[in-house]
Amino acid sequence: MTLTQWLNFILIIQVIHGIGTWKLYIKAGKKAWQAFVPVYNGVVLMKIINRSPWWTILLFLPIINLIMFPVIWVETARSFGKNAYKDTVLAVISLGFYNYYLNYATDVTYIKDRDLHPKSSSGEWVSSILFAIVAATIVHTYIVQPFVIPSSSLEKSLLVGDFLLVSKVNYGARIPMTTIAAPMVHDTIPKLGIKSYMFDDNYNKRKTALKNKLQLPYLRIPGFDQIDRNEIVVFNQPADTLLDMNDFNPDRNYYKPIDKKTNLVKRCVAVAGDTLEIRDGYVYINGVKNELPDRAALQFSYEVKLKPGQSFNNSIYQTLKSRYDITDGIYGVDNKIILPAASDNAVAAFKNHTSVASLEKITKMKGERDASIFPHHPNYKWNRDFFGPLYIPEAGKTIALNLENLPLYKRVISEYERNEL
Repeated sequence: MTLTQWLNFILIIQVIHGIGTWKLYIKAGKKAWQAFVPVYNGVVLMKIINRSPWWTILLFLPIINLIMFPVIWVETARSFGKNAYKDTVLAVISLGFYNYYLNYATDVTYIKDRDLHPKSSSGEWVSSILFAIVAATIVHTYIVQPFVIPSSSLEKSLLVGDFLLVSKVNYGARIPMTTIAAPMVHDTIPKLGIKSYMFDDNYNKRKTALKNKLQLPYLRIPGFDQIDRNEIVVFNQPADTLLDMNDFNPDRNYYKPIDKKTNLVKRCVAVAGDTLEIRDGYVYINGVKNELPDRAALQFSYEVKLKPGQSFNNSIYQTLKSRYDITDGIYGVDNKIILPAASDNAVAAFKNHTSVASLEKITKMKGERDASIFPHHPNYKWNRDFFGPLYIPEAGKTIALNLENLPLYKRVISEYERNEL
């Protein structure tokens, strides 16, 4: 949905709320029209149910409102004497339309100073759990989120298994785009291995599926900082099509909403307005070789040839990994060993091993196209060692689009800006 469509949807919800509660407002000493005024009706309702007016804000926060709406439905019924277990169940399973029944088919009495404490220990538990979930979801979604480093791409700045608390307020938290999802989890529910959100992940149905119409447009709360070159950031992998980030061989590609794509922790080497290029494995920004912080260690792939008669088994591989601090694994092919990613220090030590005959960096030649490398177009013969130059679009600047450069910016225009090409 566009922002305008969402505003229209919210207005419809306000009308539905007003029609179903205006008599209850009157019985609570309020005016009937107050039940129909967007946002203000929520503030008035909080007064009716003896809750903080700040609760109104929670009703408009994606994901959190999925918890708050049932709470409000139940609290409204209880404010008019409907405290039984069956009243609570009816309020929830009817999606709030139980209040229509109270509004039109019953002669309920408003309880102005009702006791807000749960009537049973189970009710106390439920209230505490709901409060904890709401509070944790607010923190997780808008303030700070925990992450664990899954790979060694940031060695030695961040190590595999490092636990991070990532601030969302610095750059400004993004409002969730997926409006119906489980709280406090990302794209899958732990242990169950199923999607944590409602969205049709069939690419051919991405624009027609009703579930996908509930997506919010891209919105971000203003921050107080900006991303600088070489800063480590968390972002959603643009090309993610995995149901589970740990399963690299899914039964098919899964088209995922932007905010549910796999979270990655990487170093931002180029920002808006920069021209990015990789020459012989080294990053250049605006024609200047990129200088990394002292703790960072560049890693390259190497092919190790063993001396005649020498061989390594899996047990020895594990020993070598630990001894030479090689974090991305070691595997053998014929009489060779492949190091997918190793730092200069690790390589310097490894080549002195008594079984090693030679060690050579694995590189791609300039002009040798790797189809797995962006932009995945035959006209761009790029690979991991020779890439670009690629201009990063900057706000306020203009790029003259043509058939030659369209593959570079097509995905940004269609998937992120949601424009038709």
